[in-house]
Amino acid sequence: MSIEYDEFGFIIEVPATSISVGPELESEPLVPIRSAFPAAGVEYLGGKSDGWEYRTVFAGGRLSTSYEMVVSFLREHGYEDVPIPLDAEALKLFRRQRTPQLQLFPERGYVHNPIKILFHTDSRMRNALVLCLYNEQVENHLLRFHGVLKTTKKPS
Repeated sequence: MSIEYDEFGFIIEVPATSISVGPELESEPLVPIRSAFPAAGVEYLGGKSDGWEYRTVFAGGRLSTSYEMVVSFLREHGYEDVPIPLDAEALKLFRRQRTPQLQLFPERGYVHNPIKILFHTDSRMRNALVLCLYNEQVENHLLRFHGVLKTTKKPS
């Protein structure tokens, strides 16, 4: 909406449909990551992809703000059917202290195939969350996600 004033100084609200957007401000339509996973080496919406994992960081002033950003991103990119904690308070329950015992997932955070919502490892970024999305179309996806099948990176 644009704001204009009449001859008496009162605000006249102009509907957004009458405002034209120049071609330089138009953007391409958002393609959900789940249906078109970014290729290896691609930077997309502030995150990076290696073709198997897409990783990005959400940092709000509060943990609840960061979590809301993550939830919104997941919905926009086709992951609305993946169960996630109800809110940031529930997510905090997944913040395990580092212990020497054997764990299936060494990361500190919530893990549910094909996503991980992790707490940032840098203590200065205590309200930041790292979102990892995994390409479900990759061969042996489930085994790789759970760390049962180790993959070796090809030397460059």
